[in-house]
This record gives sequence, C-alpha cells and structure tokens, in this order.
Amino acid sequence: MKRQGGFTLIELVVVIVILGILAVTAAPKFMNLQNDARKASLEGLKGSIQGAAGIVYGKSAIEGKESTATAKVGDIDVAYGYPQATSAALGAAVNGLSTDWTCDTPKDGSIKCTFKGKTSYFVDGASGDACYVKYTQAKSVSEAATTVVVADGNSCK
Repeated sequence: MKRQGGFTLIELVVVIVILGILAVTAAPKFMNLQNDARKASLEGLKGSIQGAAGIVYGKSAIEGKESTATAKVGDIDVAYGYPQATSAALGAAVNGLSTDWTCDTPKDGSIKCTFKGKTSYFVDGASGDACYVKYTQAKSVSEAATTVVVADGNSCK
C-alpha cells in the first residue's frame, strides 16, 4: 500500500486562519494610505507656495520693492516683497494653484487652500476638523510670509 503525501483539511484550515489574522492586523496600515496621500499633497502645495514666495521675494528685492507695504512685481501683488494672501496673487505665483486647488480668503489676512471640489474643508474653532494649507502674507519688513499645513481630525480622510 502506497502512502500518499499531502495536507490534511485541518492543516489547510489552520493556514487559512493564520493568513486571516495577518490580513486583519496588516489591513489598517494599508487602509490609511489615502489619508497619508492627501497629507503629502498638502505638503507638496506648501513647498510650492514657499518656493514661489521665495522667488517673488527675490524679484522684489532686485526691483527694490521688498520694504513697501503694497507693490506689484510683474503681475503679482506683493506685500513687503512676498505675494499677498489673495487667490489672484498666489495663483499668478504658483502654477496650477487655481486649476487644481480651492482657495478661500478669510478675514485674518491669510488664504486657505485645499483639494478641488471639497466644499467644507476647514472649520475655525475648537471643535472643527481641518485639512488645508494656510498662507499668511508678510505684515512688516521684519516678518516674512508663512505657510503651514493643517491636517487634523477626519477631514483629510
């Protein structure tokens, strides 16, 4: 009588159970990739805005307009050499900003940009979620423009 080699049904079930446990523990790591991708896109926009602001400041310095409260460098409105916090000024400085992103100008002298098509992307206050890039224009000669990424809560999911 020949003895056949192979796996028993119990062994196959045990292997399937182990693979299921591994999948359950690894799945949350891969499910969060969309959130990470959105945050990375915001970081990319932040870098684009900072780079454009640096170039505009360099052009302003060459033209001697880096110390004036409002001026125009080419077709970009500047404040103390940096682009003003308006959709028009940043749109002229950053390629693709107006076509790929939605920007809103609140009353605090800044501009907030998020993904195109999102209607409710930031809530100012203690209880709101947030997912945007905030650019604040320069307020004086000694205070440069700032760009920060805000990605809190569930809005970036």
